[in-house]
Amino acid sequence: MQKQRPKHLDLATIRLPIPGIVSILHRVSGVALFFSLPLLIYLLHGSLSSAESFETYRAVVAHPLMKIVLIGLLWAYMHHFCAGIRFLFLDIHKGLELQTARATAKTVVVVSLALTLILGVALW
Repeated sequence: MQKQRPKHLDLATIRLPIPGIVSILHRVSGVALFFSLPLLIYLLHGSLSSAESFETYRAVVAHPLMKIVLIGLLWAYMHHFCAGIRFLFLDIHKGLELQTARATAKTVVVVSLALTLILGVALW
């Protein structure tokens, strides 16, 4: 007998498990890092051109909106790094059990947020 498949999936009621959320955030953070490269290279180039341009770019980076963007990119880097290490272990078949996978996914979220908070406060 063939299974009855649902005709309509209510995506708002489907709850994704934490490893799935970490996986999606890993992809999102990678895309954010990729598309932010021109901005970061522009800021680096401008800050290294001369002393006057360094002060100009320093003032730009000191703007609160730019600080929020840079802290968001810092989180993207931290999350992508931590989740990447987790995925490397999964690739060598370590941590595939359900409880371990959930625990490592929660650890990735906590560690990436903690590192972002620590470095964000230090750099703010």
